[in-house]
Amino acid sequence: MPTILGQNQYGKAENRVVKITRDGDTHHIKDLNVSVALSGDMDDVHYSGSNANVLPTDTTKNTVYAFAKEYGIESAEQFGIHLARHFVTSQEPIQRARIRIEEYAWDRIATSDNNSKFIGSDEVNHSFVRKGQELRTTQITFDGENWEVLSGLKNLTVMNSTNSEFWGYVKDRYTTLKEAYDRILCTDVASVWRYNWTNDEDRMPNWDKSYAQAKKHMLEAFAETYSLSLQQTLYQMGSRVINSRSEIDEIRFSLPNNHHFLVDLEPFGLKNDNEVYFAADRPYGLIEATILRDGVEPKIPVDMTNL
Repeated sequence: MPTILGQNQYGKAENRVVKITRDGDTHHIKDLNVSVALSGDMDDVHYSGSNANVLPTDTTKNTVYAFAKEYGIESAEQFGIHLARHFVTSQEPIQRARIRIEEYAWDRIATSDNNSKFIGSDEVNHSFVRKGQELRTTQITFDGENWEVLSGLKNLTVMNSTNSEFWGYVKDRYTTLKEAYDRILCTDVASVWRYNWTNDEDRMPNWDKSYAQAKKHMLEAFAETYSLSLQQTLYQMGSRVINSRSEIDEIRFSLPNNHHFLVDLEPFGLKNDNEVYFAADRPYGLIEATILRDGVEPKIPVDMTNL
């Protein structure tokens, strides 16, 4: 039976690059995990093994490190744009580049004033601790004319210890879950949002500010929503981001419901007044949805929440 080649791409995945910017004695860190995927006129290498149109994946790796020096890393999005533009415009067979980046955040180590002449002082500022919160993500796609920028985060664990209920749901012969009128709501937020910036000549968003604000609005919505369902909370988080950030047209969430069940303490003669819980890691409910600006067509694939 004859066969034909379908969609294909190649590149170098998970290039870890750490860029130290030395501003006198004050240092700044950008710590990225960069994956490059290229596609275009690649039929011959699949059909005959000819590498005439193939830029080695080792070269794409070297480009990541060279660009960290040549352009610096202002933001994950800006760095990805530099890389995508380079691969598409410098190599004729390459017609599309996709750059995926994970960013690992670092905080400065604070020290007491009596040791101020050393770590953490105005004179020396070069000690850091890895941030224990979310992982920042971005995906840059460029086809020679149009850009698509998807940014987001994952592994951001949040909890409301009250102001959450779950009742009035459908019940059948297999339903054993008791209705809850005061429960813990906990989830690991994974989210991707799409910017409406599509052309290199247009004014770009301030990527770092936009990311910080998107995260701020989703956290505020999580904290301020009296939740009757995780779906309701998800919608409020997405709506807050869309309504507050004009540069974002679409946002998608994947929220596992990290169940916390009240422990039965009656066998020990104790009353559990919503104080002691068992945190179950699996199975878990998984709530996923996309929130869009009115009139905008969805473009984020449903499987793209974890870049």
